[in-house]
Amino acid sequence: MTDLKLLALDTEDLEVISATTQDAVIRVADMGFAQADRRFAMLMNRYAWEQGVGGKKGERRRSALHFDRVASVKVAGIDTNVREGVLELLDIRFTETDNPSGIVELRFAGGGTIRLTVECLEARMQDLGAAWAAKAKPEHAA
Repeated sequence: MTDLKLLALDTEDLEVISATTQDAVIRVADMGFAQADRRFAMLMNRYAWEQGVGGKKGERRRSALHFDRVASVKVAGIDTNVREGVLELLDIRFTETDNPSGIVELRFAGGGTIRLTVECLEARMQDLGAAWAAKAKPEHAA
């Protein structure tokens, strides 16, 4: 399978990245805000939904996701001091506040949230090449 490279400049694009990264596993130590660069970035082990069709377990892929033009970051419900803590990404949303600026919200299982105040929506997700068989296919209550 070819590595994915996705760009989001509007909410429809971000919905694709959100679906692609749903159930990604992220270590707290693998995310951060580079204030001088105005970039929030994270490394993740995403479940490759595009691989796990037809009841197959599928695979996980090492991926990077970053948001540019970030003015501020607020974290709620996540202990950022527990560097080895692991988070499971549920979804990513964008709410426009003053066109084109807005809030990007990354929501995690267990209620944790990261809110990015952005000048405009600009996100990139890219697979980094490493892939391995998933132990299980993530399941969600209906």
